[in-house]
Amino acid sequence: MAIDTLLKDTKERMQKSEEAFTRTLGRIRAGVANASLLDGITVEYYGVPTDLRQLATVTIPEARMLQISPYDKSSLNDIDRALQQSDLGIPPTNDGSVIRLIIPALTQDRRKELTKTVGKDLEEAKIAIRNIRRDAIDEAKKAEKNKEITEDDVRTYESDIQDLTNASIKNVEAIAAEKEKEIMNV
Repeated sequence: MAIDTLLKDTKERMQKSEEAFTRTLGRIRAGVANASLLDGITVEYYGVPTDLRQLATVTIPEARMLQISPYDKSSLNDIDRALQQSDLGIPPTNDGSVIRLIIPALTQDRRKELTKTVGKDLEEAKIAIRNIRRDAIDEAKKAEKNKEITEDDVRTYESDIQDLTNASIKNVEAIAAEKEKEIMNV
């Protein structure tokens, strides 16, 4: 690997970790309707597992309600079945033309439990970012060993990589703080 692309590569990998962390937090229900709750739900449609968002329009008519309107009305029961079998924990209401998911209000205990989950996910994101840092530093040391760069260059790269790491960790901490604030907001 060319050492010049090392920092760029490291930054991109850290940004991908931040995006993955954001997607993970998007799946945590905070007592308000969020269309990302339905991410990853697949529906058996004519024998083919199909993403729910390809089969229906998802709208938020009220703060705590998701409305799923299928493009093909014959897929309504398949979507209903997929939602019941999912790990959402929200029973779908099927009225024959649309499906509604009413997000229950969270108890204070459940809110605290969710903030602990956010904390656990934050720690996993930090570990992923630190692993990226370790890989990048190992790459720089390998380049030094192969006489591609000097020892001073390695120190400079390590400092730059640490700066990227600190910035990335600060970003995920800010994302987590925002999610915790959203969860604890009654």
